[in-house]
Amino acid sequence: MRSLLGLRSIAGQVFAVQAVVVVLLIAVATLALVLQARNDSEQEAVNRSTAVAQAFAGSPGTAEAMTARNPTAVLQPRAEQVRKRAGLDFVVAANTKGVRYTHPLPQQIGKQLVADFKPALRGKVVTETVQGPLGKEVQATVPIRKADGTVVGVICAGMTAHDVSGRVTRQMPLVLGAAGGALALATAGTALVGRRLRRQTHGLGPAQMTRMYEHHDAVLHSVREGVLIVDGHGHLVLVNDEARRLLDLPPDAEGHHVGELGLEPRTAALLSSGRVATDEVHLAGDRLLAVNQRSTQWNGGLPGSVATLRDTTELRALSGQAEVAEKRLRLLYDSGAKIGTTLDVTRTTEELTRFAVPWFADFATVDLVDPVLRGDEPTGDAMCRTATFGIRNDHPLWRVGKRTTYVRGAPQALGFGAGRPVLDADIRDFAGWQEQDPEQAVRIVEYGIHSMITIPLRARDVTLGIATFWRSEKSEPFDQEDVALTEELVARAAVAIDNARRYTREHSMAVTLQRSLLPQGLPEQDALEVAHRYLPAQAGVGGDWFDVIPLPGARVALVVGDVVGHGLHAAATMGRLRTAVHNFSALDLPPDEILSHLDELVTRFDQDQVTADTDAAPISGATCLYAIYDPVSGRCTMARAGHPGPALTCPDGTVTFPEVPLAPPLGLGGEPIETTEMLLPEGSRLALYTDGLVEDRDRDRDTGLRLLRGTLEGHPGRGPEEICQAVFKAMTSSHPRDDIALLVASTHLLDPDSVAEWDVPSDPAAVAGIRAEAARRLAGWGLEESGFTTELILSELITNAIRYGSGPITVRLVRDRSLICEVSDGSSTSPHLRRAASTDEGGRGLFLVAQFAQRWGTRYTPTGKIIWAEQPLTAAAPGPEPTEEDLLAQWGDLDDVST
Repeated sequence: MRSLLGLRSIAGQVFAVQAVVVVLLIAVATLALVLQARNDSEQEAVNRSTAVAQAFAGSPGTAEAMTARNPTAVLQPRAEQVRKRAGLDFVVAANTKGVRYTHPLPQQIGKQLVADFKPALRGKVVTETVQGPLGKEVQATVPIRKADGTVVGVICAGMTAHDVSGRVTRQMPLVLGAAGGALALATAGTALVGRRLRRQTHGLGPAQMTRMYEHHDAVLHSVREGVLIVDGHGHLVLVNDEARRLLDLPPDAEGHHVGELGLEPRTAALLSSGRVATDEVHLAGDRLLAVNQRSTQWNGGLPGSVATLRDTTELRALSGQAEVAEKRLRLLYDSGAKIGTTLDVTRTTEELTRFAVPWFADFATVDLVDPVLRGDEPTGDAMCRTATFGIRNDHPLWRVGKRTTYVRGAPQALGFGAGRPVLDADIRDFAGWQEQDPEQAVRIVEYGIHSMITIPLRARDVTLGIATFWRSEKSEPFDQEDVALTEELVARAAVAIDNARRYTREHSMAVTLQRSLLPQGLPEQDALEVAHRYLPAQAGVGGDWFDVIPLPGARVALVVGDVVGHGLHAAATMGRLRTAVHNFSALDLPPDEILSHLDELVTRFDQDQVTADTDAAPISGATCLYAIYDPVSGRCTMARAGHPGPALTCPDGTVTFPEVPLAPPLGLGGEPIETTEMLLPEGSRLALYTDGLVEDRDRDRDTGLRLLRGTLEGHPGRGPEEICQAVFKAMTSSHPRDDIALLVASTHLLDPDSVAEWDVPSDPAAVAGIRAEAARRLAGWGLEESGFTTELILSELITNAIRYGSGPITVRLVRDRSLICEVSDGSSTSPHLRRAASTDEGGRGLFLVAQFAQRWGTRYTPTGKIIWAEQPLTAAAPGPEPTEEDLLAQWGDLDDVST
């Protein structure tokens, strides 16, 4: 070892020491591998012997053979076969007294078993190493049990210790080969490391290295410039005395991350970043340091950086100016994130005043021209105090809401008129600013306010108002540098205020359009008691809408829809769809057909928009739910396209969400629209809504539905108006993400005495009987004055059904807000008006119906059609009955009916 350490260079010494260490490690590792292999081989032998013994003991016929007359004859061949297949040296069967029945050496049969077999007779498995007939043996002894659990013998299986050691011996060449390879690899690696070390030390000997360290230490301690070395992970590796003094570092600073040393954050960030820096000025306590930093990776060096520090306190004045500039830049940068966060004019002015105080002012006020608050272009010079904020609340400045017109000599008037800032550094000399309100001016000065800046709020070459900043607690007055900073700040705020003003104008227009397109009032009808609510979204009105449409036969249609998007386009599209729904409803179509027509209409809208090449978003994705309620039967038929299903509150207060087949949104098409029909008890409350009610930024649809269920259930006595109020209170916020429409309807059933119905045979002679029955029912209703007209209408409709329709034929009279006559038959052929010639014998029946009925029409059913006619209920005495000549005089030029 001494000869090795006497090598010429440190690289050689390191090489020798590493080689010795590697050899020792390989030797220890080889010994450990041999011992481990031996132990694993013995354990494997025990495990294999135990498994074979247990398998042989439990195999069919082993227990029966132990009680046979000649066990050896049965078990010896089987034991040898098992031993050879399992690779063991012996498999021995013995009785409960330890007498062998089998053995690889036949002469050992009948002799005493060399094993501790008594625990095996108690049911245990015994593994041991013994000196047996074959030498040193590793064996396992297990019991042989009969079906009833009785132990009738034992099985002893195992291997000789020579075979176990042979397994290890056979592995030795591999182990030694691996050790040799590891030694060779370690030697090669050590040689490479040694060569690298010799190259980095340039072949220096111990004496040269010692002298170099002494020089290095002398330089670090004597130089009057701070030196720091930081590794690639930001940890301080080396620091000299001057750097400790300049940065006030603790004695144990080396080894710590630079961010943990209490340095100024900007300095710590530079040292940990490793970037190149040249004469950067950094603050360290009351010192100003010029920092230079370079990487240490040049010429193959370790990753990291070296920094030098120079005390440049004489640059304090310059640094102070730089700090002020940096503060102002930071102020302007922060203003962009804190002013104009919403599209609300008043909120934006409040953000401006709150940001200015106490950064550079003690009080701040904003006055806007009146039209700006309404979203209009600024006109005139009358202003309203929109925001006031200060360090205290007992100030004498005007409060929010004060309206005034500034006099010509006031700084606000000068700034507003000229569009430039006005500085009054010392207002205590009363140089004209007090002319607006002399008494208030005295109170302002007595309060301690001594300096003021007035800045016009200008955006897009238009002056929106005036911002004024005041100082009281800050002793220094405003100066020209403050004016430049404040002017930049106010200019940014003015743009935000103007954006909010323009948004307010568009929002007001959209709201006006939206509300003008929504129902202005609900139609009169007796089938449903209805209440509704609409809440526009925070981002502006959208396309949510609702409608209540009376239908023939005292029925009522309930409609709720939603058009994607917000703004004027969505509101206008909603109006088009609402108008279309009214037109389709006039055709008295079922809900699925109405939604199918709407789907085609939306598709045409999008196609026309593509053809026109406009920038407006397509309206594909609009949703709608259409329901028809019949108060005579209490049945409600509904269909939906992409829209949330309704909520149904039963008369007992329980709430369900009926399953209505869901079709794709309007404009997508591709799938048929299906309807569902349900029977609603009287007093049921049906709630139709848009998705904005149940979905919000803080909850998903499932959570919203659970909240809606909880709000609706348990209050059976509430009316629709109370339900709307409760739902909006529980489920809406002041700034919803999406607009919300809610329609709640409580069902009523017509009095059965107000409905009369008869089946009509297909015989013209039956018409007279039906007319008589109808006359008697009208008399019972007190409508005798309508008898003649009703009988005439029924005669024509029934005769038409018998002649041109098919059975079954049914007549129904309904007394609601009007008297309704309905004749249904099994034919789907619709009657229509046509021009009848003067020589035609018929074809003029429905002309009489059109003349005497307030309105009439046709609606189709799954089994045929219904011809209906409505008459107003009136108690006035009937006028003179028309004569035959009066009627014939009108037939010549009118269309009539043909089926």
